Amino acid sequence: MCHLGYLNAGRPVVLPMVHARVGETLYIHGSTGSGPMLAAKASTGLPVCVTVTVVDGLVLARAAVHHSVNYRSVVIVGTAHLVEDPQLKMAVLQALVDHVVPGRAADSRLPDTRELAATGVLGLDLVEVSAKVRAGGPVDGPADTALPHWAGTVPLRLAAGAPIPAGDLDPAIPTPAYLASYLT
Repeated sequence: MCHLGYLNAGRPVVLPMVHARVGETLYIHGSTGSGPMLAAKASTGLPVCVTVTVVDGLVLARAAVHHSVNYRSVVIVGTAHLVEDPQLKMAVLQALVDHVVPGRAADSRLPDTRELAATGVLGLDLVEVSAKVRAGGPVDGPADTALPHWAGTVPLRLAAGAPIPAGDLDPAIPTPAYLASYLT
């Protein structure tokens, strides 16, 4: 997930969005009636800030003020543009599906004409990008290291559970092999 920040009628808005990188462009999709798609359509582009953060662990220090979080983050600033070319739009939508689960685009129905018309895609060239990483243990001051409080890190990770079939799925359809990598 990424978070898309933009101005809507002079007010800041931040929305969680699904994204995919194709080459040197980040793509985001949504309903053509959504705020960012309408704002991009009404102008020659939409000034945005996009962030992605992965939390890797909790950092517990002896002193309360030195607690932190280990993470990796990226911030992208620029002007997003609507993708108008139907072939590029279709390719991007497939890339978005494969970003969610690699291999899934080939195992799902492509959007029909109506769905394609109702779905907007924004492209943001990766020109102004910065990354920030925090890794490691707590940084307590020398006076705090002798205190009788536990200090260290608690690693975190995102873990998928076993796939749950849709209630109306034909029981003869097996769980796809590409989901096996999510179970480790």
